[in-house]
Amino acid sequence: MISGRRLIVGVTGGIAAYKTAGLVSQLVQSDADVTVVMTRSSQEFVGQATFAALTAKPVATELFDSHYPLGAHIELAQNADLLCVAPASARCLARFAQGTSDDLLSTLYLCFGGPILLAPAMNVQMWENPAVQRNVQRLRDDGVNFVGPEDGWLSCRQSGVGRMVDPEQIAASIADLLS
Repeated sequence: MISGRRLIVGVTGGIAAYKTAGLVSQLVQSDADVTVVMTRSSQEFVGQATFAALTAKPVATELFDSHYPLGAHIELAQNADLLCVAPASARCLARFAQGTSDDLLSTLYLCFGGPILLAPAMNVQMWENPAVQRNVQRLRDDGVNFVGPEDGWLSCRQSGVGRMVDPEQIAASIADLLS
């Protein structure tokens, strides 16, 4: 059940970020309280205004934000039922697997004690790279949940595994994790 739940949706840099707008809209329409956290690179693909309009609240982008006097990473982590990152780039997977905390999203990941769902999206060669697969395995071993990626047409003009799953599938995975 998503209704009434407090969700954080992290958005990392990748063309699949456009799909995340549909996910956020679907979650809000299901009466979830959604806060979006965007990395700097994600803003090259989708603007903050899109997610602010969909959620009716400010988008979190920086560790030091006056909206969060205790620190955005602390307050967001304490007040959410689930963290979903869609798309989860190779860089994001590496940061999380290594415990690097050099931006809001990676620091929030380290503070978050609830269920975490990652929806990877990247080029097929990146997805199949042994380093990425080691990071995915480490995250799975740490209890992180994954949805996708799937096989399909990629923005690099290739077909293969690396395509972010559709928003409906991510929303269904969120509902399953919260039930």
